[in-house]
Amino acid sequence: MSPSLLLIFIFLPLSAALRVERAFASETRTNNFAVDGAARRVYVAAVNALHQLNGTTLRAETHRRTGPVNDSRLCHAPQLPHAPCEHPTEPTDNHNQLLALDPAQRVLVACGSVHQGFCELLRADDVTRAAVDFPPPGARAVFPSMLNVAANDPRASTVGLVFRGPGGRSRLLVAATYTGSGTRFFPNNRSKEDLRFENTPEIAIRSLDAADAARLFTYDINPSEDNVLKIKQEDKPRNRLSFVRAFPRGGYAYLAMNNEAGGGRKESRPHSLLARICLDGPAPRRGSGPPAEGRKLTESYVQLGLQCGDAGNLYGRLVAAYPARQLLFGVFSRAGSGGPGSGSALCAFRFADVEEAIRRGRADCSTVPGSAEVQVLDSVIQGSGAVCVPKPNIVLQSDQLNCGAAHLQHPLALRRPLKATPIYEYPGLNSVAVDDVHNHTMVFLGTSSGKLRKISLWRNLTLANHWTLKVAAGESVHHIMTFDPNDRNYLYLMTSHHLLLVRVAVCSQYSSCSACLNSVDAYCGWCTLESRCSLKGECSRGNTPRAWIGIEEGAGQCPSMTLTPPEISVSADVKDMGILIDGSVPDLRGALVECDYGTGRSTRATVHLESGPAQIQTCPLLPRDQYPSIPQDHIIVPVAIRVDGVSVVSGSFVIYDCERTGEINQKTGCSSCLSTKWRCFWDQRTGQCVSSKEASQEALLEVRPPTHCGYPTIRQPTVAVETVLIFDTSCGSLTHVIFLSSSSSVWGCRGTVFNSLPPLSPVEVYRCDSGSSDCSECWGREHQGHLCAWCDSTCRPRGHCQQHTHCPAPEIYKIHPRNGPAEGGTLLTIEGRNMGRRPAEVQVSVSGSPCRVIEDQYTVSVRLVCVTGRAEPLENVVTVRVENSSSGHSSEIFTYLVSLLTSLHPGKGPRSGGTRVTITGQHLDSGSGIRVRVNDTQDCSIHRWACSVECIMPAVQPLPGGSVSVCVEIDGNSCENNSLSSSYSYEQDPNISHIQPRKSYLSGGRPITVSGQGFDLVQSVFMEVVGIGRECSVKTPFFILCHSPPSDQSREAVAQFYLNGVVYRGDGPASSELGLEDEEEEEEPYVQHFQMEYVEDPQFYTANRERLIKHHPGEPLTLIITKAPGSLDLEQEEYSVMIGSYPCDISFHNTQLFHCTINGTLSSSERELPVTVCVGNLRRVIARVQLGGRELAIIVSIVVCSVLLLLCTVALVVYCTKSRRAERYWQKTLLQMEEMESQIREEIRKGFAELQTDMTDLTKELNRSQGIPFLEYKQFVTRTFFPKVSQSVCYCTVYDNDTNGLHPVPETHPLLQDWQASNTTRPNIEEGITLFSTLLNNKHFLITFVHALEQQRDFAVRDRCNLASLLTIALHGKLEYYTSIMKELLVDLIDASASKNPKLMLRRTESVVEKMLTNWMSICMYSYLKETVGEPFFLLLCAIKQQINKGSIDAITGKARYTLNEEWLLRENIEAKPQNVSVSFQGCGMDSVSVRVMNTDTICQVKEKILETFYKNLPFSQLPHAEDVDLEWFPGDGSSRILHDLDNTSIMEDGRKKLNTVVHYQPNSMFSDGLSSGLSTAKDLDTEKYIHLVLPHDDLMETKRSQRQSHRKKVLPEIYLTRLLSTKGTLQKFLDDLFQAILSMPAERPPLAVKYFFDFLEEQADKRGISDPDTLHIWKTNSLPLRFWVNILKNPQFVFDIDKTDHMDACLSVIAQAFIDACSLSDLQLGKDSPTNKLLYAKEIPEYKKRVQCYYRQIQEMAPLSEQEMNAHLAEESRRYRNEFNTNLALTEIYKYAKRYRNQVASALEGNPAARRTQLHHKFEQVIALVEDNIYECCSEA
Repeated sequence: MSPSLLLIFIFLPLSAALRVERAFASETRTNNFAVDGAARRVYVAAVNALHQLNGTTLRAETHRRTGPVNDSRLCHAPQLPHAPCEHPTEPTDNHNQLLALDPAQRVLVACGSVHQGFCELLRADDVTRAAVDFPPPGARAVFPSMLNVAANDPRASTVGLVFRGPGGRSRLLVAATYTGSGTRFFPNNRSKEDLRFENTPEIAIRSLDAADAARLFTYDINPSEDNVLKIKQEDKPRNRLSFVRAFPRGGYAYLAMNNEAGGGRKESRPHSLLARICLDGPAPRRGSGPPAEGRKLTESYVQLGLQCGDAGNLYGRLVAAYPARQLLFGVFSRAGSGGPGSGSALCAFRFADVEEAIRRGRADCSTVPGSAEVQVLDSVIQGSGAVCVPKPNIVLQSDQLNCGAAHLQHPLALRRPLKATPIYEYPGLNSVAVDDVHNHTMVFLGTSSGKLRKISLWRNLTLANHWTLKVAAGESVHHIMTFDPNDRNYLYLMTSHHLLLVRVAVCSQYSSCSACLNSVDAYCGWCTLESRCSLKGECSRGNTPRAWIGIEEGAGQCPSMTLTPPEISVSADVKDMGILIDGSVPDLRGALVECDYGTGRSTRATVHLESGPAQIQTCPLLPRDQYPSIPQDHIIVPVAIRVDGVSVVSGSFVIYDCERTGEINQKTGCSSCLSTKWRCFWDQRTGQCVSSKEASQEALLEVRPPTHCGYPTIRQPTVAVETVLIFDTSCGSLTHVIFLSSSSSVWGCRGTVFNSLPPLSPVEVYRCDSGSSDCSECWGREHQGHLCAWCDSTCRPRGHCQQHTHCPAPEIYKIHPRNGPAEGGTLLTIEGRNMGRRPAEVQVSVSGSPCRVIEDQYTVSVRLVCVTGRAEPLENVVTVRVENSSSGHSSEIFTYLVSLLTSLHPGKGPRSGGTRVTITGQHLDSGSGIRVRVNDTQDCSIHRWACSVECIMPAVQPLPGGSVSVCVEIDGNSCENNSLSSSYSYEQDPNISHIQPRKSYLSGGRPITVSGQGFDLVQSVFMEVVGIGRECSVKTPFFILCHSPPSDQSREAVAQFYLNGVVYRGDGPASSELGLEDEEEEEEPYVQHFQMEYVEDPQFYTANRERLIKHHPGEPLTLIITKAPGSLDLEQEEYSVMIGSYPCDISFHNTQLFHCTINGTLSSSERELPVTVCVGNLRRVIARVQLGGRELAIIVSIVVCSVLLLLCTVALVVYCTKSRRAERYWQKTLLQMEEMESQIREEIRKGFAELQTDMTDLTKELNRSQGIPFLEYKQFVTRTFFPKVSQSVCYCTVYDNDTNGLHPVPETHPLLQDWQASNTTRPNIEEGITLFSTLLNNKHFLITFVHALEQQRDFAVRDRCNLASLLTIALHGKLEYYTSIMKELLVDLIDASASKNPKLMLRRTESVVEKMLTNWMSICMYSYLKETVGEPFFLLLCAIKQQINKGSIDAITGKARYTLNEEWLLRENIEAKPQNVSVSFQGCGMDSVSVRVMNTDTICQVKEKILETFYKNLPFSQLPHAEDVDLEWFPGDGSSRILHDLDNTSIMEDGRKKLNTVVHYQPNSMFSDGLSSGLSTAKDLDTEKYIHLVLPHDDLMETKRSQRQSHRKKVLPEIYLTRLLSTKGTLQKFLDDLFQAILSMPAERPPLAVKYFFDFLEEQADKRGISDPDTLHIWKTNSLPLRFWVNILKNPQFVFDIDKTDHMDACLSVIAQAFIDACSLSDLQLGKDSPTNKLLYAKEIPEYKKRVQCYYRQIQEMAPLSEQEMNAHLAEESRRYRNEFNTNLALTEIYKYAKRYRNQVASALEGNPAARRTQLHHKFEQVIALVEDNIYECCSEA
């Protein structure tokens, strides 16, 4: 039997709405198929094969072998002449990429993946033969573009379309994914051929004229570049197109595709696109020129986005598309999803909306300036520009609006996508075909799981019905499906290995008209005259009006008939019957219409009304003798209306016989007669049932229903033995029946005679003494009708008791439960005796609260169940009170309790349910029943109920918040308060991504690693393989460990997981989640399985395969074990080896060989120990170790022990001798350690006290009232641009003694002075400088000039920075132009860095543009620095200075007690005390002030503190120096003394003269300052001769000092490192404020320059395909924080008029390093040996890093800044500081560089085409001629 016939049985229809008619199986995976409707053929392209099939039977006619072939992805196609392949080739599978039929030429285009996407033309009637030899033999002009047509990788997409071009010639539109260098499709090769395949365009129109083989597959237009759409190489990473389908429509070609490029920080989801291209038909356009020329592709190309769904439910990737009349249907999946369970949806778009959007977009591009609706595709090489340029003078014609023109901009892209709402959502959809059937839309959807879904849509595109057919289990349906061109009732679809012909509808399954039409299958309708459900084409008179009823008419038009009369008496004389036919029935004129009575007999009908929706007919009845006999009292006669022998509509009528009704029901004749459906009467005189009143009208009964027919009525339904039964009759007399015994009775009747005595109701006979054990039970039988009474302690009939006794009090034996909730509702069961005869007379109370008795659970006397009521929490007995009796009390106590829920664990779980929740609380076991409600809608299945409750959480549908309430209802009491409720959170279900490994050995037990996420929600895991389950363990939230179960044979297996007892379904959503109706029975819920494979157990053996290994005890044992080759890929951790009970140490040499070593001694009572290799459950003994040589081992052991004993004795003697010495030394050392410990404790106590008081002291002392001494803008610029020159400029200050204070000489800089030419210069020098300024304002000249200078080796880095600063000064008035020059130079720098290591860009300042960027940032950030950052920065500087001055400072070394820098830390415990002195300033008229100094301060330090106090509101440049004043001391005795650092009272210490301090003079009176000439400062003194607090070289002098027994006590210097923390803690708030100001975004004044420059960097990164976010972060950090802010932090004198001391510079270096670390991406790897300047802020660095990242993110989220806005900002900055600088001097300095490198600059200008066109080199020579040989004299050099 052929494969095609076999598949007919394989693909049995599982849905009656669809049916597989034929099938073809392919040995290899299928790729494409094409249908030839004219020849009724189908072509199937598969891997390495092309099949030609019969289109009706799908039988193979012939096939062509297409592979494998020897190929290399790095080689040209072998068909290309003179292109040998230098790379090795290998057999490669040929995947078909394009299969298209050209019916006009009867050729088939087949393109494969080998030979770079080579195509060939085959004959349509025989694919084994080529239609054209291509390339033609001897062809000279064969180019790669003619051969590289399709994508050369099977993972890449290719679509094509054959159409007729100008002149009727065939042309091929083909679109292929780019597979060249830089894509995932290109081989990992670094040869020069990498860029060769870039020439293949993404979209092209190629020649397909078989008659012109020389031009076959060429671009078929001149020039050819205009007939392709090719994306620029640098833009390809952002335009990775994946094509879905190409189809024609109305003179256009449409391309459906996805842009699957991940845009770095941009949107990374695929974008679904629809592109349109205008096609030239066979007739040329008017005025279009000769027919050989066609319309250019890019002129008409326009694309727009397609969006299926909204933001909350977006399906972002187009999977399949199908055009249907006015709509385009598309299947979309969620971006990034895949697999059978991935979400997908069907959406529809109107072509009218597409066309209108294209026309509107093209018009906007031509008329609307800056239109936001359309853009020009700048990424296309053949494009006309980057932006739309309005052309208001051009009036676009209709053809130009649709297809563009050469003078209009092209190609275009519409920015706004077309949006559609999903019509149908279902997982795994991947193909679509649509048919318009009788004005209804029928959609066919293929799935990735091998199903075909057919859905019917209403006119508003809502779902009407759906069906499913499993066509190939496990095989995905191809995204292209095609209807049979000759019969659209058949659909061709292809799966991964099959081609199927499916019948789209099987209408015969519907047997009735209503079932046919209610199915809402537009294909099916009711064929009226054939009385069957069929396709319209299969209905013989389907085109006749009302002969075929479709779903549009509805089931209400189904034919029906009404008969008159519906019932006929057998005695009536009726000749004809009227029939009314309703519904849709065709005109019956001329047709043979008959009434068929179902007995083989019929009568001719008469039609009275022959047209219209209803038709009336008359049919003669058959004679009475032709009807079948009446078996009972009636017969149903069927009637069918036949038209031309076919039954159209059917009905029935009844023929009845009333006499037979009375005869059949003799005992109930009256009631049966009057109960018939038809009209019968009861004759009371004769007792007969008659059908007519004519015979006897007076005695007839016709009451319906019958109320009384004269039957006797029984009074007593029950009687006791030997009692009387009484009943009434219609005549009123009584009849007594005496029951002699319980088993026999005698009837006695008198006074009435009955013709038919009906059966009386059953009578129950009972005995009172049976089953009545107590009084209540006896009396309680009354409700059964038993008349019993209790007397003489027994139960008797009431007639037998002379005196009735009352029942005793109730007795209660047992109550259950013993407690319940105070709210009541407990079902309390009470067992006892004498508890009443009926529920109504029993009253129960519990603790005074009534308990309602449940009647249906009441057992007379012995048991009752009642519902407790609400009561207070207490305990008491249960009381039962019976009416007419006393009460009974229980011996057991019932307690009312208040229950409380205290915890619910766990508090969260997966949405799929199964979590075992434990609810704990108080009194949860009270009451009679408990119920746990989840979200008040579902029950939590109770697993255990005791002191705590365990229940299994149910599955829940997705909730908005995910959190639900869990309520414990005890005895039905709802949670009125929160005492019995808690919350539970439903989290996302755990997800299993993969399992590893996927192979196991037969013995099982192999560790299986299950990876995924959300496993913290899993309590229990169960893995089931081959029908055997194994428990697994959850190790981490991302890792589960399982062990494979054993298997009896090698096989492919499926692993299925149960998480919390619920089967894991993966990402496949349930139908309810998709809003679908219930699926058919064959569609089981999706369950995700994981494939596993069982292979044979691994084999192990020793190296020489020996089975017995001899071993001597005491020797190390090493075994070499070899593993047989296998596919298990066992890990080293899976092996273990045991020798007997001893584990073996394993070392691996490779995957097949490992060593087993035991270093210890093997001992066992057995002579042989087995060597067992353990892998999982496998335990395999591969050899045995034989132990021998015990005697020798014993002897050797004795000798060794003797030697060891001797050695131990000697060692003991030596140890005792040395231990006495060590004891003495230890006592001495212990004393030293105690002394050191005391010192350390004292230092730590002091440091802690200082740390607690520092912040408070600093806050009190810091005076924020003084103004911030900002430098002017020009001074800020010169100090920043020229730091070296600014430091060399001498600033002088002159002080006057008048009342106005001090008058400083302003700071001067050469660039701030006016420029004047000297008298010796020629007059034309100014003209030359002016001309040179004009040249610098020319972009081509300036860029060429900079590049020429940077290429010179002797143009040092200092020269480059100087040139950049001079250019900034010269162009300061034109910052917009300066910015454009900087950007172009930066682009060149980025290009150079991108080819090497882009992360190193802007790290240093080694080029002109890098210094230009620094200057540009300084200019743009000055306002922000002054207004936002200036105040916190200045406060930090003041805080640092205050903190340093709080402690001792060595005047010579500069080391201080308080600092941030370890190198400047004073590592001595200097006893220093603060002291307030009263100071007055002579000659200033000021009052004396109190100045706080340290008693360890030198006289110079005291003078500096005094000057700072007196002139605290003046900038530093205006302060007098300490050397300029004298300090005079007034002791108080009338004398005075001038104090000096060194005088004749100075003392000597350690061979050095010690500087005088405050404590040296012991002042207790006031000081006075006066101007004088001082000596040099203390830090300039010779450190070998002078000392202040510590020696300059502390470590080197330590030994000498210890020898001299210095009075200072030396402790560990590292103990003073805690002072760094003290200083840091004091300054932390000021530092945080500064960093916050730098890294914040003020809304009122955001840093525009930062946003502008960061956007520029991101744009440059996108253009170069740099998507690494770390690279962008580094660029931004190098350009702003490290280039500007670090420079400012280290140099506050650039911003403020302050004195930056060396100590402050050291502290700022530590702060700057912390800022640098915060901006870095690398994690700090710190340890105990790390420098303290990094350890100090290690804890704060992570928080600072978050601030930096947040700052960058805020900058990125700012609204984009246009060029116009930035230029306006720059122009404002230029205007604000106009004429601040000497630009002529800057130009003169720049000219010096131009003169030095005159020849090099001139050569560069001549080599630049743009400069050569504008004669820039001649103008440059003119400048040289004007200025050359002139000497320019200036006062100073900048």
